[in-house]
Amino acid sequence: MMRGSCLCGGVQFEIEGAAGPFELCHCPRCRKASGSAFVAGLTVRVGDFRLLSGAELIRAYEAPLREPPPPYRVTLCSRCGSPAPGPPGDADWLEIPAGLLDADPRLRPDKHIFVECKSSWFPISDSLPQLTGREIAELRRNSR
Repeated sequence: MMRGSCLCGGVQFEIEGAAGPFELCHCPRCRKASGSAFVAGLTVRVGDFRLLSGAELIRAYEAPLREPPPPYRVTLCSRCGSPAPGPPGDADWLEIPAGLLDADPRLRPDKHIFVECKSSWFPISDSLPQLTGREIAELRRNSR
């Protein structure tokens, strides 16, 4: 089991393991939600996720649609403002902000996404694949 929490520790969870993908998203919404150059999102199977405490602290913001669904949804701890894992919905997977984990997830980022939107002040200097929004949408469509 691997544990994680928000900044204040009010929202605590555990996962049995990360399934991947482990994406670094450079879209404007992720950059604004994180206040950083990108969000490191790690995919976990819903069955491998358990919220241990803080469900009452989790709040969600759904940004207006700019493109076809799914909408952009951010969940956070209402006490400290830290990102928090959203309650699992009908999907089979859940994206966890990787920085919330207290231990090594044993996966490494596998790609940068929405690179056409990346911050001008952040050079991508690794050798990971760099996908545009159109390319990641096509990849996801084909994997269903």
